[in-house]
Amino acid sequence: MKYTVFFFFFSLFAIGQTDLEKAEQFLADKQFTKAQDLMVSYVMHHPDHRKAIELLGDIYGHQKKWDEAIENYKILVDLSPKTANYHYKYGGALGMKALSISKIKAVGIIGDAKHEFITAADLDPKHINTRWALVELYMQLPGIIGGSKSKALKYADELQNLSKVDGYLAKGYIYEYDKEFVSAEKYYKLAIVEGGSFLCYEKLTNLYEHQKQYDKAIANMEVAYNKHQQNLLNYQIGKVSVDYNVQLDKGEAHLKMYLKNYSKADEMPKAWANFRLAQICKLLKNKPEALSYIELAISELPKEDAFKKEKTVILSLK
Repeated sequence: MKYTVFFFFFSLFAIGQTDLEKAEQFLADKQFTKAQDLMVSYVMHHPDHRKAIELLGDIYGHQKKWDEAIENYKILVDLSPKTANYHYKYGGALGMKALSISKIKAVGIIGDAKHEFITAADLDPKHINTRWALVELYMQLPGIIGGSKSKALKYADELQNLSKVDGYLAKGYIYEYDKEFVSAEKYYKLAIVEGGSFLCYEKLTNLYEHQKQYDKAIANMEVAYNKHQQNLLNYQIGKVSVDYNVQLDKGEAHLKMYLKNYSKADEMPKAWANFRLAQICKLLKNKPEALSYIELAISELPKEDAFKKEKTVILSLK
């Protein structure tokens, strides 16, 4: 009898694990309805299963169903009030809910979100995501409802103690948000020296673009490409070149490199690189080449209106 009971519970455990794994895979594949249906049924039969409840909250969050996500994360906070990550997710869902409603209605919810983030930070002195959330929250809130640059910098300092790269990026974000662009550039450059990730370079590139320093943006992307060899950077260099009519020869060379190195893993379809090449040729008054590239783009994505409009402009060239 003992063995029968053992195998019965083992069987149930194995089925449960399979359901969770299936739901996680559905979520990864963005099959949200399937993931949701599976977890709703599972949680109904296992109302105290924290991992399942958390996963269901995550599934709702990916669908921007904030009320449902809030409900599930609140259950987790009640079940385990000392778990920092539950407070962090609960606060995040509350914050996203606040962004989806009127500013007047959002005030109370924002206060609750801030409380949850602070609780998570107090519970776990090493929780990086919570400190990032507090940096962004304190910078984005108006001072009259609790915004504070000094408090944002406080959490950025805590981030820097945990991870120099995160601290530098947080300070870059704070100073960029506050339009102190020299200081923002300084900290983004420090992040590149310390960590050198693709994200670090991207933050500095975005700063240069916002400041209309397009030559600096292109130069930074070239350094990033030499380090990381991410083909998308070739496309982005070409796009900046076209959008702002700078270094067109360099933009053309990088777009051709994007096409040469293209694989299915690349985010932008080849059609968009051909579209950008057509635009460069248009700017260089090379009508035949421009037509050749825009025809390629249209053949690859025939329903794209931007391509058809560009062809009309190119045909009008003298």
